[in-house]
Amino acid sequence: MSDHDHTHSDMFGHSTPRPLRRVELRRVDMPLVTPFRTSFGIETRRDVLLVRAELGDGDVEGWGECVALSEPAYSAEYVEGAHAVIEHHLLPRLFATGELTAAQVGAELASIHGHHMAKAALEMALLDAELRASDQSFADAIGVEVTSIPSGVSVGIHDSIDALLAAVQGYIDDGYMRIKLKIQPGWDIEPVAAVRTLIGPDTPLQVDANTAYQRTDGAHLAQLDQYDLLLIEQPLPEHDLLGHAQLAAEVTTPICLDESLTSVAVTADAIALGACEIANIKPGRVGGYLEAIRIHDLCRAHGIPTWCGGMLETGIGRAANAGLAGLPGFTLPGDISAASRFYETDIVASPITISDGHVAVPRSPGLGFEIDHAALDSVTTSLAVVSG
Repeated sequence: MSDHDHTHSDMFGHSTPRPLRRVELRRVDMPLVTPFRTSFGIETRRDVLLVRAELGDGDVEGWGECVALSEPAYSAEYVEGAHAVIEHHLLPRLFATGELTAAQVGAELASIHGHHMAKAALEMALLDAELRASDQSFADAIGVEVTSIPSGVSVGIHDSIDALLAAVQGYIDDGYMRIKLKIQPGWDIEPVAAVRTLIGPDTPLQVDANTAYQRTDGAHLAQLDQYDLLLIEQPLPEHDLLGHAQLAAEVTTPICLDESLTSVAVTADAIALGACEIANIKPGRVGGYLEAIRIHDLCRAHGIPTWCGGMLETGIGRAANAGLAGLPGFTLPGDISAASRFYETDIVASPITISDGHVAVPRSPGLGFEIDHAALDSVTTSLAVVSG
């Protein structure tokens, strides 16, 4: 491995420090095209917190998106809490630093425990601003060489096998390269068997439990081995690294971690324990894109395949994820689906689409999107301004 491979996130350490002048915290309400059901609940719309940061003399701006959901069910974070902690605890610290760069955000906010999604949204806005100021795309800045990435789709729990098969067939017709099924106790072996029969042996298939199982479910989950899955994602609660290691010894299908992986340090522990055979990297969950890149580099050094997960992002987060997923360690198709998979209308000018099962890596300055201000204003429910 070359020195270049270890420095993907270090490229932002040489940015020009600028004072953070003003931040807008904007909430938008975006209905989903269809309800999205997982083992932890049903989403029908997204209440999304967006961050717009003005740096320097106000001539540099950048946008970030907080991936926290409405309720603290997927994680401890939720959108109302993220809004409060950003406004009352994180921003005062950043304003007090004088001049800063995106690469400094993590260290400046380290005294606040947790709140990775809130911190990630701020780092993301500064990253976008810095890249725009230097007229550079995120993908170019981190050394992405590919022009497109394979696109997978995440399929929620349905009321019946027939309804599930109809949905999956629609995604196959759309050209998605990989199918991911949400599972939970009582909705696992039968739907997986039916979908494998539908799509045949050659289309990649994986499952995601979102922590719905227990250590004693190993023999049951081993029944999935016969369906040649890419992976079983996060079967056990996020804190249970040892349980995942034990489960990895019980089942043939590789165990992939999602919710458990909150930092480079935790990821290293999970790999050392044998609990993490594949990693799902979500920037919001780990505190930002720079930590996500560090986790990518760690996994690549250890031969752990990775892929980029999704959190029902708008075009802001979706574009940034598409840039990140172009790094060479992302060897499995991620959850970067077309915007139309979730939203009738996006808030960016050129929503992500798929062509021949692939998404183009954005190359425009910043994180790879331009805001559609009319569309954004039409879904905005509140706007708070915080100044330094």
